[in-house]
Amino acid sequence: MTADNAARRLPRLLRLIEHPVVRLALPLIIVVVAVFVLHRLAADVHWGDVKADIAARSWSSLALAVFWTGCSFVALSFYDILAVRSVAGGKVPDVVAGMAGSAGYAISNLLGFSYLTGTAVRYRVYSSLGLDLSRVAGVIATASVAFWAGLTVIGGALLALHPKGLGLPLPIGARFETAIGAALLTALIGVLFWLSRKERRIAVFGFGFALPGARLAAGLTAAAVIDMLCASSVLYVLMPADLVHGYPHFFTVYIGAIALGVLSHAPGGIGVFEAALIAGLGAAGRSDMLAALLLYRLIYTVLPFSLAALGIAVAWARSRRSSMARTASWAYRLARPVVPLAASGVALLAGVILLVSGNLPGEAHRLGVLQDMLPLSFVEASHLTGSVAGLLLVVISRGLYRKLYRAWVIAMVLMAVGIAASLVKGLDWEEATSLMITTAILGLFRSAFYRVEGASVFTLTGTWMVSLFALVAAVTWVGFFAYSHVEYRDALWWDFAWRGDASRFLRASVVVAFLLAGIALNSVLMLRASPRPGTPVPDVVRKLVAESEATDANIALMGDKAFLIADDGRAFLAYGDTGGVLIAKGDPVGAEDAGRDLIWKLREKADKEGKRCAFYAVSPKYLPTFLDLGLSILKIGEVARVDLRGFTLDGPMKKDFRHARNRALREGFTFEIVPRDALDAVLPELRAVSDKWLGSKQGEEKGFALGAFDETYLAHFDHAVLRDASGRVVAFANLFQAAQRQELSFDLMRYDPDGPNFAMDALFAELMLWASAQGFQWFCLGAAPFAGIDSHKLASFWNRITAFVYRHGEQFYHFEGLRSFKQKFNPVWSPNYLASQGGLAAPRVLYDVNVLISGGIKGILK
Repeated sequence: MTADNAARRLPRLLRLIEHPVVRLALPLIIVVVAVFVLHRLAADVHWGDVKADIAARSWSSLALAVFWTGCSFVALSFYDILAVRSVAGGKVPDVVAGMAGSAGYAISNLLGFSYLTGTAVRYRVYSSLGLDLSRVAGVIATASVAFWAGLTVIGGALLALHPKGLGLPLPIGARFETAIGAALLTALIGVLFWLSRKERRIAVFGFGFALPGARLAAGLTAAAVIDMLCASSVLYVLMPADLVHGYPHFFTVYIGAIALGVLSHAPGGIGVFEAALIAGLGAAGRSDMLAALLLYRLIYTVLPFSLAALGIAVAWARSRRSSMARTASWAYRLARPVVPLAASGVALLAGVILLVSGNLPGEAHRLGVLQDMLPLSFVEASHLTGSVAGLLLVVISRGLYRKLYRAWVIAMVLMAVGIAASLVKGLDWEEATSLMITTAILGLFRSAFYRVEGASVFTLTGTWMVSLFALVAAVTWVGFFAYSHVEYRDALWWDFAWRGDASRFLRASVVVAFLLAGIALNSVLMLRASPRPGTPVPDVVRKLVAESEATDANIALMGDKAFLIADDGRAFLAYGDTGGVLIAKGDPVGAEDAGRDLIWKLREKADKEGKRCAFYAVSPKYLPTFLDLGLSILKIGEVARVDLRGFTLDGPMKKDFRHARNRALREGFTFEIVPRDALDAVLPELRAVSDKWLGSKQGEEKGFALGAFDETYLAHFDHAVLRDASGRVVAFANLFQAAQRQELSFDLMRYDPDGPNFAMDALFAELMLWASAQGFQWFCLGAAPFAGIDSHKLASFWNRITAFVYRHGEQFYHFEGLRSFKQKFNPVWSPNYLASQGGLAAPRVLYDVNVLISGGIKGILK
């Protein structure tokens, strides 16, 4: 393969990796393979041997592991300390940046998919401390680059020196090893020299920020080196001495295992990390290896998370004693954004404890005590209940992450169920105590959960489903490993006995699997957008529409939207609800100051319900307010308005309309305005025309941003009608009239497909001449989607995409043809915007707008 071919194929490979199906399938494949490998490698190990190896572990090795864990997290804190100094010097105290960094890593190590959870911690903390989005992005990007710089130093040094043992995982020649290592170190030195020459800037996802100088970059690299060396040393000191072929070999396998764990999306890479290490170190069948891995999980993952969650809970409780403390305390400002993530981790940890406990044998002497106190049926039921509660706690953790109040209530109930099940199934007081502590922490966080959402809290996204599947697969493997000495037979399923631990495990696993399948199916069905019905149009809305000087306000009378109305009745905002997004249609109608307040209220309502918020087809009038909300502004087209003062049909651009009107007059066609009070008499004729027109088009009646033929809706408007010589209606349009005759527009303009082909142009010409004669100042021709968007090579990605659609999407929609048609009237063009969250949220919002307007893809294709 030539270099050119490789260069051309690389973008294709990257696009393939980023494909949603691949992004979901790849982690699943990794998890399935890892669990299978783990099962094969540990097939000859017994759970009793693992417990014995844990008990035989010296206190000095455990203390050393705790020491290295502390060193690692101190180094992790310096990622953020130095990154904040570089990007936002003086804006955030070092102690706050350090706590944000260490707490973020403690939480993301437990929850998994660190690119999401770790980033969320930093974004929430730093934005609450006044850093704008560009600086937050700079801090996150700088800390991420530091990790790779540290890995480059360690990898380069190991390769350059090629110490004994490195050749085991990397079977390459010594000279080639040295050359690669020297190249990596030289490149890093070159980067540091480049940074030392002058201040450098870089842009990430459109956000520009200053790169650290050489001194700070060296400090970040040193922090990363210390972090990775200390983190690997935690496991290294716990490893059986005869398994380690030298630290270089161990470190290489360790880094590879971490990479696979991250790709799997499993919480903490559970199962995948262990399988990779056992395979990489050749430790199959070693109970002491499994003991070391279990201790590593407890010391490096569970212990830091527990301390972080406890610290956040204490800070939260202390800072909420008074409003003064709440606004002034750094501790509160640090804890407030992290509470949902910490609570999510607490629930996840409690769920894992219950699931793992349900898959392990009970203590024989404790079961003997229960045998004298309770019926066997109680123990069997509590065992099953504990496992189910564990799975539901893991599922509920997503709802806690989203600050849903119902998720908090259900989690508290499940915690209580878990505590009772722990005691009844085997007097497991250690497990019950840990659950009580997690319940207390979750109880302290009560005030952080205020969102109320109509959707089920048991609905998961694709990423969370993959993560949950990976977790359950790993936990189920624990059960099969614990009972590997029990020979399988059909009778095990129905063996109800005090010593029937294996049977209880099998029954619980099946129930958990069926429950997981049901949750996944429910999630797939619920992820589809489904618009919520509108509300009756209040009288105050009708009044404000009649007083509005913009015709677009009339679309609120469709009755398919909900309304936010100012307390004093001076403004309203109409919006649609897709179940996941609240989308306002157009600007607020009414007083401008009241409109600004309503924009914030819609944002607050969306936040309370755990939904996104967007504003579709808005003018530049409220752009500063949308920016204050932290929304991105995307141009989605232009609106054409014709000045009617002195309007005529003269000129070459309007000749088609002039000829159509003249022909209609010659053939006896008549134009008339039917007042809304007289509409009932002509509605049957209008419906016949509308039905024929709809029958010739693809798709169904529209909504939200467009009107539909609904008699209640049309009864609000006068109508322009064109009749042929026999008096039959061949075309019509309902009229949007603004107050003070500022503007005239229309919504539905429909014609008989079997009628003359000049009917629509004739109606259009007559309507504009009539509007000019009646003293209307402007005629609104409506929007031209995606028109007027600059496709400069330096423009944003969104601009380039929409400009491409505008130029090449004619087979789906007549974008250029529509703008050319409106341009014939020499209109004044004004921009039309979408205000929404940036990034990948914008295409999703536009799809939801399509759902509201056309019913989604199904509605368009019907």
